[in-house]
Amino acid sequence: MASTKIDAVVATPRTGTFNKNHARRVRVQGLIPAVVYGAGQDSVAVTVDPKVITKILYSESGHNTIFDLSIEGHGNTKVMIVDWQNEPIKGKLLHIDLKRIAMNKTMRVSVPVQLVGTPVGVKTSGGLLGQVLHEVEIECLPDNIPSHIDIDVSNLELNGAIHISDLPHSDNIKFLGEENALVAHVTVIKEEIAEEVAPAEPEVAKKGKQDAPAADTAKK
Repeated sequence: MASTKIDAVVATPRTGTFNKNHARRVRVQGLIPAVVYGAGQDSVAVTVDPKVITKILYSESGHNTIFDLSIEGHGNTKVMIVDWQNEPIKGKLLHIDLKRIAMNKTMRVSVPVQLVGTPVGVKTSGGLLGQVLHEVEIECLPDNIPSHIDIDVSNLELNGAIHISDLPHSDNIKFLGEENALVAHVTVIKEEIAEEVAPAEPEVAKKGKQDAPAADTAKK
């Protein structure tokens, strides 16, 4: 399941003018600005600890983790990280968006696809395993969001393929992609052989007498 065990994250409401200077002051304090929205409630600008958020993003369920957010003066609410910004050079977390989650309503999320095993087509036929889809979009209740979807590719033969229709289906999860969408396949490794091509002979233009320079028939 997606619910990696996370203690309630504490958030403090922000006040004042929310500009670049404000965001810079927040980061100097060792925090990052964030916005909480959704569930038919007003948006709330808050600050959170970037270390805690980074831990969530790198957990098994990643950004699909649903956790408790304790906002001072606003109580607790279930949230999920839906967007985040990193500093381009050092990679430090700069800002996040948090969405309130209603646990009794289905939601759409993208979950990673993990291939398990070595295909027989690779072992015995020298094929190459290729993964086309690394994530699939699903719809389910928040409690049913998987951290990832495992696919056993051990029996995949040369030229064999796995489509969304072959993924483990259940009553709890609905796949939103096309059923025939390609997820992974085993293909033939083609050796590129450089063909020696003889240099093309220069084209010789056939010219008639009309193309030859006119003879100087006038003799002096």
